[in-house]
Amino acid sequence: MGVPKFYRWISERYPCLSEVVKEHQIPEFDNLYLDMNGIIHQCSHPNDEDVHFRISEEKIFADIFHYLEVLFRIIKPRKVFFMAVDGVAPRAKMNQQRGRRFRSAKEAEDKIKKALEKGEVLPTEARFDSNCITPGTDFMARLQEQLKYFVHNKLSTDKLWQNVNVYLSGHETPGEGEHKIMEFIRSENSKPSHDPNTRHCLYGLDADLIMLGLTSHEPNFSLLREEVRFGGKKNQKRISAPEETTFHLLHLSLMREYIDYEFSGLRNQIGSDYDLERIIDDWILMGFLVGNDFIPHLPNLHISHDALPLLYKTYISALPTMGGYLNENGHLNLRNFEKYIEKLAEFDREHFSEIFVDLKWFESKVGNKYLNEAAGLAAEREAAIKETNKNEVCLGDDEEEEDDMFETEFRQYKRTYYMTKMGVDVVSDDFLAKQAKCYVEGIQWILHYYYHGVQSWSWYYPYHYAPFLSDIRNISELKLTFDLEKPFMPFQQLLAVLPAASKELLPESYRHLMTSENSPIIEYYPVDFKTDLNGKQQEWEAVVLIPFIDERCLLAAMEPYNLKMTKEEKARNRHTECAVYSYDSEKDFMYYSPLPQLFPDIVHCHVRKADIPMDAWHVQLDHVSRRLDRSSLYFCGFPTLQHIKHKFFKKKSGVVVFQQSSRGENMMLEILPSQDAEAGCDDVAAQVLGKSVFVNWPHLEEARIIAVSDGDVKFCLEEPPGVQRVYDRPSTPPPTKVTCLSDKEQKDWVKDVQGLTEHFLKRKGIMVNETSVVLYGQLLTGRKYVPKANGVVELEKQWAKQVLPFAYQTVVKDIKAFYSCLTCFKSLDELFPPATTVFMVGNPYYGAVGEVQDSSDVIKDGRVRVVFNVPHEPQLEPLIQNQHKYCVKYSPGYVLASRLGITSYLVSRFSGSIFIGRGSKRNPCGEQKANVGLNLKFNKKNEEVPGYTKRTEKEWLYSAAVEELLAEYLDRFSEVFNSVSRNGHDDVFYEDDIWPEEDQNGAERVAEITSWLKSHPVSSIGRTSCDLQVLDSAIVERIEEAVEKAKVKKSTKKVRVTVKPHLLFRPLEQQQGVIPDPDAEYRLFDRVINTREGFTVPLGLRGTVIGIKGADREAEVLYEVLFDEEFAGGLSIRCTSPRCYRLPPCALINFTHGTRVDQTSHKLTAIVKPQPATAANFNSHRQLSGLNHSPRSPFIPTQVRVFLIELLINSKNEYSNVWQSLQNSGPPLNPPAHWHNVRLCVKVCKGTLMLKEMLKIAGAGTGSPSSQEADSTGGQQQNRRRSSKKLAAMASPALAVSELTCVCVGLGMAPPDFSYIGNRQGRTVVCQVKLSNGLMVHGPQCQSENDAKEKAAFFALQRLNSVGSGFPLPPPLYPGVGQIRPPPLGAMGPVFSQQGGLLLPHQGFGPAPLWGMPLPPPHHQNQPFYGAAGTFPGAARSQPATTVPIGSHNQFIPLQVTKKRVSANKKNQDTREFYSAAHIVTRNESQKAHNQHSQSLAQGGPQGGKVDQPHQYAANINPSSSSPGQVDGVATTNAVPHTPPRQNVPATGHTPGSSGKRKHRKLAVNFEAAKVSE
Repeated sequence: MGVPKFYRWISERYPCLSEVVKEHQIPEFDNLYLDMNGIIHQCSHPNDEDVHFRISEEKIFADIFHYLEVLFRIIKPRKVFFMAVDGVAPRAKMNQQRGRRFRSAKEAEDKIKKALEKGEVLPTEARFDSNCITPGTDFMARLQEQLKYFVHNKLSTDKLWQNVNVYLSGHETPGEGEHKIMEFIRSENSKPSHDPNTRHCLYGLDADLIMLGLTSHEPNFSLLREEVRFGGKKNQKRISAPEETTFHLLHLSLMREYIDYEFSGLRNQIGSDYDLERIIDDWILMGFLVGNDFIPHLPNLHISHDALPLLYKTYISALPTMGGYLNENGHLNLRNFEKYIEKLAEFDREHFSEIFVDLKWFESKVGNKYLNEAAGLAAEREAAIKETNKNEVCLGDDEEEEDDMFETEFRQYKRTYYMTKMGVDVVSDDFLAKQAKCYVEGIQWILHYYYHGVQSWSWYYPYHYAPFLSDIRNISELKLTFDLEKPFMPFQQLLAVLPAASKELLPESYRHLMTSENSPIIEYYPVDFKTDLNGKQQEWEAVVLIPFIDERCLLAAMEPYNLKMTKEEKARNRHTECAVYSYDSEKDFMYYSPLPQLFPDIVHCHVRKADIPMDAWHVQLDHVSRRLDRSSLYFCGFPTLQHIKHKFFKKKSGVVVFQQSSRGENMMLEILPSQDAEAGCDDVAAQVLGKSVFVNWPHLEEARIIAVSDGDVKFCLEEPPGVQRVYDRPSTPPPTKVTCLSDKEQKDWVKDVQGLTEHFLKRKGIMVNETSVVLYGQLLTGRKYVPKANGVVELEKQWAKQVLPFAYQTVVKDIKAFYSCLTCFKSLDELFPPATTVFMVGNPYYGAVGEVQDSSDVIKDGRVRVVFNVPHEPQLEPLIQNQHKYCVKYSPGYVLASRLGITSYLVSRFSGSIFIGRGSKRNPCGEQKANVGLNLKFNKKNEEVPGYTKRTEKEWLYSAAVEELLAEYLDRFSEVFNSVSRNGHDDVFYEDDIWPEEDQNGAERVAEITSWLKSHPVSSIGRTSCDLQVLDSAIVERIEEAVEKAKVKKSTKKVRVTVKPHLLFRPLEQQQGVIPDPDAEYRLFDRVINTREGFTVPLGLRGTVIGIKGADREAEVLYEVLFDEEFAGGLSIRCTSPRCYRLPPCALINFTHGTRVDQTSHKLTAIVKPQPATAANFNSHRQLSGLNHSPRSPFIPTQVRVFLIELLINSKNEYSNVWQSLQNSGPPLNPPAHWHNVRLCVKVCKGTLMLKEMLKIAGAGTGSPSSQEADSTGGQQQNRRRSSKKLAAMASPALAVSELTCVCVGLGMAPPDFSYIGNRQGRTVVCQVKLSNGLMVHGPQCQSENDAKEKAAFFALQRLNSVGSGFPLPPPLYPGVGQIRPPPLGAMGPVFSQQGGLLLPHQGFGPAPLWGMPLPPPHHQNQPFYGAAGTFPGAARSQPATTVPIGSHNQFIPLQVTKKRVSANKKNQDTREFYSAAHIVTRNESQKAHNQHSQSLAQGGPQGGKVDQPHQYAANINPSSSSPGQVDGVATTNAVPHTPPRQNVPATGHTPGSSGKRKHRKLAVNFEAAKVSE
């Protein structure tokens, strides 16, 4: 049932009532109830405006299942899931159903007629007739079978469903869906065992659910519905995926408090008799008076004309004199109700006095007093009787005569209403008394229906209109009784509510009753009928004037044909019980699918079914709902206004709840200053800094406060990066830093305060008054299991990285919130039992999906054994390099304009919207306007049409498709262009101005334009937000091809490893909202894997990012992913098959990100950033041991060989200090033997060397290479906090072009060839370098060609160094130390026992020139000199780069690796080396640097601490000396958990068009030991 406009009115009057939620913000519920009809209608006919829309029944069923699954996943009910489909309704409801179905059939017919008149070609298949969503139809019978299958399937296969009782009340169970739900709630409420803290969630779209929910008097009751957007066009498409839908959660807990405020004036008047529960009951009754599905609204009482405030005002003035309430728990107190109506009747007179003046004027014009002649005659008779009475009693009083006149006119006005609307000839007292009795009876029937269930199946209100308030009199003595009787049978209801147009839905034996002229009930099926707006504004609110069905006639007419039904029809024509299904592991049977071609049979079905008798839930008429228990717990997500002191008042404040300012009064809340409101910034910081508080009152969310500021001073937490502790114990005060704000920061602080004040006032109707202190905090994203010592796991809160401001006075500090969890794991065995699916967030195999094996032997050491699947990945690199070939090319408007020979203004106007009105500018006809623009850009909504338009910061860009479209438009309708160019400043153009000639018909031309635009494919293309980064459909097709090619290879290898548990991500519902790797960055073309179980996309499915939709909040970002396989519920987003989906970051792991991080160890363009040890899980005092796997040898554990020195540009002083300290310690005399193995590459920036910070390297213990599966026990931990300054620097490629030319010439190659590619945004340029050895390199996007050329040359130098194209090696840094050779295979001892060691040679070695070094040693004869990119002579064939996740690459321990050897690895191979490119500088600068080197490179040995014995490296010349048996060797290093947070910096040079604004690259140099291939 619906109360039109009620939902909007109530949400605007009480602004905090409903909150817009995304799925991750929805609180925990025990019971979820679905009013199914809303879902069925949405999935079967989402857009009635589109006459071309067709949908198959299979698709409808699949969509309904998908929707149910998503709602279940979003709400996650703990105990009960109740699905209620409308069954046969009470007779009172059928009149309204009948009207609706007649109207929808007529509207559909009219739309089809219009489309055909326009010459549109409609599809040949039959359209879906929404009238089939009525109990008893064939469609509903099939749907019921499908729903049963769905329940059996989910209970048998989905763990989350198995703890829940699933109730399915189908179309065969009589009663409306929401009332069947309320019956269940009432019966539960009446049980002695009922828990008053049960949390209910009712999903449905009807406004009357608010009233239904309040009748239960349950404290924790919320309504969930899709976000309603008012004021939009009817034909706007619905969002295609329920996960993307924004929901409104309306909290009845707040509704109760707002009702209390609304009637607070009564507290003073009736004192202790004030009972909120009784007032809520009366509030529900008042809602019925503005009309509902069972009785019409009272005359002139319209919600849009402030009827509800009038009802409330009258109630407040009448209640103190009544001596009681109106609604006594569902029983109408007639005496009090009569008093209330009497008081309300004054409104009738007031309303009439307003129109009385108009009537007087009208009379004088018409000459006839009354429009209705019968009413006129009756009035004259009455006047004659009055006249005779007057002669007897003469009161010559003018005023009285005036009053008499008014009363007579008023009576006459009402009489006219009854005569015209109800068709009566004489409005007698008996007639009025009957009207009053019927109306009051209706009110009582509805109250029973809401409080006690159906009291009469056959009662109905027999009129289309309600009586006047002033005519509802003398009702206190009425006796109201109802006969229960029986509900209609399904086919009886079908004949009672369907129009003849839907006769196909009936059994054949009955169809002629609707159409045959001889049918005894033909009068009930008029083909044409009138509707009456009756004071309403919208067509759908109009009264449908069709005759009420006579039950006796209907049944008598059906009787002769009942026997002609088929067996299948008889089976459909019955009432059945509601069934409850539950999981039972002992049951195991085969359940056959009703649609085997779509849904498979359930081989092992474990479901127990029980039927519930139809009257099992009936409660007695004297049943009283349990009143609210005030001691109930505070549950997170069930808001209350009580937490903060405030006052309330009503005021028209224009609060914006639905996209536009509200017009009526809003209930405003004003926060009152509290005792600690005067507290200074330091006091506040002492109370909240580092602690968790609740923010966003009244819809509280938990947040961790990390800073406090009053606009002058700021107190912030001083934590190691990546740490997110809550300091809630007095023994551990938070580490605090105090700073004074700069001018800019002070301005930002003021902006924050203004933003907060504005949001609270304009959206929530809350006045926060003066804000003196702002808190900065991170919202709770979810909880995550964190491994602790001794195999224990704890559920820890995870906080967002994004920091948001909150006004101190709106924050709630001292409440204990109740969290419950479905299952709680205490130990590693419980968290990772065998056969659990997990994902790797460490290195190697980052992002791989695996299955836990029996780990009983290693779990005591804190390890879990997993078998990972590592599939073959599609090669997207060539596509990324060449994407410019497939991109849609966009150009500015003036380019199109010059080609088309028009002005750029016209291009801009016609690509947007252009309105043409009727008539001429001087003499317009009506308001009707047609939009003849192309509608390809939407400035206000910030939307564009992919493939056609693109918005940049400065301008709009257009593709060639727009040019073609405009050219055709110009060719067909050039006169419109002429008119627009002549009157450019006009908003609306007019038909007669464009086509002024007599013989030109403007209306026809406009119709021609609109139908041409509609027929063009562009009209059906969806538009996207301009903030969305997307790949065009041509590229998406290429990605699909690459994925299909990769599938052919099918080379998935399995790897068995033992892993530290914090590197595993297990998809758990408690962790929903927790991002698997919070440091991951996403770009277009990234390869990702779905980690969410039970949602639409199958768990572990891989895909490619083809779109990124930004959002204000981290958790609300959505990635468009093209998955490698099709799946049920998939979307078609710019791709050929439905295999796409939009997913939030918490559902994905990005393994391209892992590869990028891994490559930082050997690519100059990488970011080197110390990473947090898997996001905030490790407190600074905890010791960790871990092993850094060498990134290039994923299978052989080796010692750390990557040493990074950052040489950064900074102040000269800092440089000289470091230099001084190095000079003070003399050089080593005898270099140890293994120094030959270490290669140092130094990055020189702009000729000025700056050593800013060293990357500290942890010491480690020794490993045992012979053990097959040993644990790393060695290694003492020394976790020192790293400085939070970034260890990254920008290298300037200022001289790269000349250097590259020199190098090429020096190597005997031709000079490099430079060319440019403009990217699709049109503002940046990319340079491409071709070398004569075949190497081709792209630079980054740059603003100018010069810049692009320099950077591309710099990249080329860098690639030359790693490709090994004869690029000279750096010289020995010290004379006497020869070329660096690779170390042998096998475990390498610790290089340093302490952190912070800098690897430098011993004393006694002078400088050497940088250039003029020998070429690399002669390469193997059988191998080509130029290998694949990234190789060099003798290099091993590149392994797929295994990835290190940010934040965890130091902590993976492979105890055993079983791996199938790749054939390439069996070949005899030489050593492989990766050189990181030194930034090249001119000769003299290098000379200076080396002169300084000779004096200063200090005693590396003493500084670095103890160095292992050189005998381990004796075999360094023989690369094949290691035996395969040593693959399982183990070594360890320290992990350094607390490191600076990630910055959004790209890791490698990005490709043209792959992203918008990139920050500057940070470059680092890599000192990496050479490695041996397997």
